[in-house]
Amino acid sequence: MSSPVTITDSQFEAEVVQSETPVLAYFWATWCGPCRLVSPSIDWAAAEYADRLKVVKLEVDANPDTVKEYKVEGVPALRFFKNGQLVESREGAITKPKLGELIDSVVS
Repeated sequence: MSSPVTITDSQFEAEVVQSETPVLAYFWATWCGPCRLVSPSIDWAAAEYADRLKVVKLEVDANPDTVKEYKVEGVPALRFFKNGQLVESREGAITKPKLGELIDSVVS
């Protein structure tokens, strides 16, 4: 069973932009209530789509450079990357079924 990989600003380029596999970058904060609701769905996505999607977690307060570069204005936030390019952005809480639909649209 795969789980999300926690990364930092310094790892973002190598882990996300240079990844040959599509990547879901999950931006969150310890103080964020909706993040606590979404986190189990992120864990589910990492396990469910392990064969075709890499899932990384970035804590926003500790990683301001990446937050600024990808214009994360609220958490939880999702950024999908494919072939090194940002292809989809979402902010705010998302249900597990909606997350699944979104992932299917990106990885298919």
